[in-house]
Amino acid sequence: MTTIVFPTVDPDNPDAEGVVSTWYATDGSAVAVDQLIAEVSVDKASLDVTAPAAGVLHIVVGEGEVARQGAQIATIE
Repeated sequence: MTTIVFPTVDPDNPDAEGVVSTWYATDGSAVAVDQLIAEVSVDKASLDVTAPAAGVLHIVVGEGEVARQGAQIATIE
């Protein structure tokens, strides 16, 4: 299992949070390595999240939900 975490944007502030703006892949769908799977937003900036491994995506944090940087937002099995 591979854990997908919310990107670290501000290493000086470990409690910084952001929002999962969009999931481009659906829960339970197959994803490929480096496939764009989500977009997250932090303080007026948007970041892309790509799959670090191939497998089946399991979403933990839904669209519009807040997550702390470094927190798990999904897994790939």
